[in-house]
Order: sequence, then structure tokens, then C-alpha cells
Amino acid sequence: MIVVPIKEGENIERALKKFKRKFEKTGVVKELRERQKFTKPSVIARERKLKAIYVQHLRQQAMDN
Repeated sequence: MIVVPIKEGENIERALKKFKRKFEKTGVVKELRERQKFTKPSVIARERKLKAIYVQHLRQQAMDN
């Protein structure tokens, strides 16, 4: 359960913003979206590999500059 302590006289919009930030960090929405469809383990592994190649390429470019 997410608890957002509110100080005396604190704006409700500010508290709501804190709540949204904490909720986003939990990853509930991301997990729900992932569970809506089944993804084969081979596809997940391929996506991870492609992402790793992409990140490695970006890092190599940054070091060359």
C-alpha cells in the first residue's frame, strides 16, 4: 500500500503528484500491460539481445566522440 504523508497546509496537487510518482515506481501498470499478452521466451531473449547491442553501439559512439 502506498502512503503519502501530507504536511500541514500542503497543497493537494503536490500530494497527488507525490502519489503518482510513487505509484509509477512500483511498476504495476507496466506489469499489467505485459500480462495482457503472452510473449514467448525466445522473443524476450531476442529483444534483450537487440537492446544490448543498441546500447553497446551508443556507448561506443559516445567514447569515439
